[in-house]
Amino acid sequence: MDNTKEKTKVLVASPEVMPFGGTGGLGEVAGSLPRAVNHMEDSEIECRVIMPLYGSVKPEWREKMTFLGYKDIPVAWRSQYMGIFELEKDGVIYYFVDNEYYFKRNKFYGFYDDCERFSFFSRAVIESADITGFAPDIIHANDWQTALAVVFAKTVYAERGIKAVFTIHNVEYQGRYGKDVLGECIGIDDADNHYLMKDGDVNLMKGAILLADLITTVSPTYARELTYPVSAFGMDSVIRDNEYKMIGILNGIDTVSYDPTNDPFLGYSYSSANIRGKRWCKRALQKRLGLQLTDAPMVTMISRLVAPKGVDIIADIMDNLLANTDMQFVMLGTGDAGYEDYFRGLQYRYPEKVRSLIEFNTKTAHEIYAAGDMLLMPSRSEACGLAQMIGCRYGNTPIVRLTGGLADSIQEWDGENGNGFTFFEFNGGELEYAIRRALNLYGDRKKWNTMVKHIMDEDFTWERSAKEYSKLYGELK
Repeated sequence: MDNTKEKTKVLVASPEVMPFGGTGGLGEVAGSLPRAVNHMEDSEIECRVIMPLYGSVKPEWREKMTFLGYKDIPVAWRSQYMGIFELEKDGVIYYFVDNEYYFKRNKFYGFYDDCERFSFFSRAVIESADITGFAPDIIHANDWQTALAVVFAKTVYAERGIKAVFTIHNVEYQGRYGKDVLGECIGIDDADNHYLMKDGDVNLMKGAILLADLITTVSPTYARELTYPVSAFGMDSVIRDNEYKMIGILNGIDTVSYDPTNDPFLGYSYSSANIRGKRWCKRALQKRLGLQLTDAPMVTMISRLVAPKGVDIIADIMDNLLANTDMQFVMLGTGDAGYEDYFRGLQYRYPEKVRSLIEFNTKTAHEIYAAGDMLLMPSRSEACGLAQMIGCRYGNTPIVRLTGGLADSIQEWDGENGNGFTFFEFNGGELEYAIRRALNLYGDRKKWNTMVKHIMDEDFTWERSAKEYSKLYGELK
């Protein structure tokens, strides 16, 4: 007699999953959390992952995929082809939903038919079981692009008895559309349309919040902030009504990909036990960027250049800092044209001190994490943030505003404890004061190096988060 307990089957649905394709933190989470859950000792959970098969998925991954089959699935009043490919990597099975009409495009989002595209994908999340044979006990949907998977699971496919977890990574983007999409793209019963209606529009995220069995966010502080109008972009009343089923769990980072002792993007390795290689990483980046070879502090920023990231208050103070301080500033990122132009102008005004890299390049990001001394994250809002954790891992001390996951992961260094420099009020003066505290400590290199070694040993692995999610999955089943 086999007394082996059957594992709880969880299908994580995400519009992006690293390393197959991603634009930010969501892809990192969807690529890391299922692996961490599956690798837990004596895990009673089996996570599998499903994502669209975008045209940008590299041939090296496509060559390893197995085609499982296809069927036509409904998209409102019509049917569309759904092919399913499978790939196993690092103990996780990934499914890829194939439909070239919807997904063979030059980017993930931002198209006129996004509602239709992700309505199709959300149907495929559930319909894929007919091909894969993996009938999930729980669907774990992420952000507005997969919100309809929750709605469909609880309405059209209610007889399957699937439980649903919905994670809010960024409440600013909710999937809002005109009422015409109800009949043209979604196609649930008229009696259920009210779940999706908000302020005269269709709001996909609202439907998932109402119908999910459990709502999670990516940090405890962000979960609290979402109940306030200033943080929730109009969703605060809906979230307050459903707060009883919401929990915040802080994300982790992939400590294999982000490891200064074994990082293929770096010319020199180092660790908390021996940080000498960090100085040589700094020299290497200075040489590559044409900066002066100096031990002056290198302040860095790796970010999307958009208002929520606090770019405005950086612009308020950076000219004054550069004009009156022996320091360097290296920025990597793209975003709003006005912000991009500001950083180009900053480099023009301070060509010996500043490099503004208006791009995103993974190798360069790793080099900046390793070379930098201080990492700016003065965000107006930040659901979780990963850069501050990566910064600690590489000894690039975070300077953060206390919001969302930044408040949950970074505490002021007091000489023995803490892992960064913090401020609360969103203004340039408070940011500058935090930077100057860091610069002052940098002047005492013995004390600075003590802090660097300390923060590099911070535990930002996925293990803690995986335990919390595993417990939630088990209780939900």
